Amino acid sequence: MNRFLKYFFRGLLFLVPLALTVYIVIVSIQWLDNIIDVALPGVGLVIILAIITMFGYLASTLLARPLFDAMERALVKIPLVSLIYTSIKDLISAFVGEKRKFDQPVVVVMDAHTGLKKFGFITQDDLNVLDMPGDVAVYLPHSYNFSGNLYILPRDRVSRLDVPGSEVMKFIVSGGVSGFSEAEIVDPKATRIE
Repeated sequence: MNRFLKYFFRGLLFLVPLALTVYIVIVSIQWLDNIIDVALPGVGLVIILAIITMFGYLASTLLARPLFDAMERALVKIPLVSLIYTSIKDLISAFVGEKRKFDQPVVVVMDAHTGLKKFGFITQDDLNVLDMPGDVAVYLPHSYNFSGNLYILPRDRVSRLDVPGSEVMKFIVSGGVSGFSEAEIVDPKATRIE
């Protein structure tokens, strides 16, 4: 009976993540295909990717760039639209583009007495504009959730990690279940932020 349960759980460990991944990919493709009604599965996704790439190319050209900039300035002037547009743009920019924010993983000493630490990401390295010259903004994601908290901390409580940001995010979101392999760690010693 124990051997049967062992095989069952091993199969469960293999099949459930695989099935959920396949399900999420299929549902996402179907949802994207429904945006552009095409009979062939996956063609809607290809069309959407092509349109996004085309707009990215156009926004990079010298002729169209002033038009895109003018549209963006107009959107930023509309009160509610500005809040939604800039929030979404900043969130997407945090993950892709030249202004990525989740590429500076850190460990934060939350309580010096107990040694409680949390992993996070520096999102703002300079808070002089808020009259907080010795502080940094650190985002601490929650485990098993795509939410988190933003903390303002003294620099001496934050240490950089020489680990890829994507690996730290995976570690946090998985609740520490997804561990680090030695190949992913450049230097296992955290460096203090100066």
